[in-house]
Amino acid sequence: MRVRRVGMFDIALAVGGLLLILLAAPNTGPALAALRGDGVQGTFTAERLECVQHPGHEQCSWLGTFRSGDSRLVRRGIAFYGSERDTFTAGATSPAFDTGRRGHVYGPGGSNEWVFVALMLLVGLALAVRPLVKARHLLPRARRVA
Repeated sequence: MRVRRVGMFDIALAVGGLLLILLAAPNTGPALAALRGDGVQGTFTAERLECVQHPGHEQCSWLGTFRSGDSRLVRRGIAFYGSERDTFTAGATSPAFDTGRRGHVYGPGGSNEWVFVALMLLVGLALAVRPLVKARHLLPRARRVA
């Protein structure tokens, strides 16, 4: 009987899975808060448009200043999540909320980015436990004595 072992490829997949988990975990709270619309309520003022050109595609985002309703929190150079070229003009304002996510505030509609974060966590978990499941299936099964 030939015994198969968990190889370096499986270990590399597990490490990749752990990295995915480490990347997704810190964004879980803010992504769920964005889904629910939880956070510090305030106003976003658009200041400048930043665009990145991809082959056959342009992705733009408005950057500006977020000011909480009580003016205690002011975040400058923050992006309005999901904004595009025609979302704002310079100086325009919109209701927004801050979940604490670095670099972004959200509009009244919130966000569905939790889907991507959840997928990253699931794929990361699957890759991380794959070698354990594989190793368990490679072990000889104990015989039942009647």
